[in-house]
Amino acid sequence: MLRANRTRPSRGKPENYRHPGFCPSYMASCFLAELLLTFFFLMIIIGTTSKGAATGFAGIPIGFALTLIHLISIPVTNTSVNPARSTAPALFAGGDYVGQLWLFWLAPVAGALIAGVVGRILYEPSSMIETVVIDEKRVA
Repeated sequence: MLRANRTRPSRGKPENYRHPGFCPSYMASCFLAELLLTFFFLMIIIGTTSKGAATGFAGIPIGFALTLIHLISIPVTNTSVNPARSTAPALFAGGDYVGQLWLFWLAPVAGALIAGVVGRILYEPSSMIETVVIDEKRVA
């Protein structure tokens, strides 16, 4: 699940081996990365599917955003953004990986909730100013 970039040739372990949960500050940065990436992903989804957005093209920015999110976060946390994607591998791996599962559920859910609130504020129909055009006919 979490990735540790360490080299320990003297102990016989390969480079970039995975070591679960070795540093609390690393867990905090992983939590922040998952939260922010999920937030931005949901904001893109909300923005491209909201009223007034171009219809029929929402899949393009959503797909590119998901690709970019994975390219950014695979080196950091091996990417989750979707809690279900992290659950099965952690359960099959067992041990310390199950202990890290809270991060991959809490961070994306918190990011999604924040995106929902911000999206509601930005794209709420009542916050948009409605203008009424009155067509006046003048008699000459």
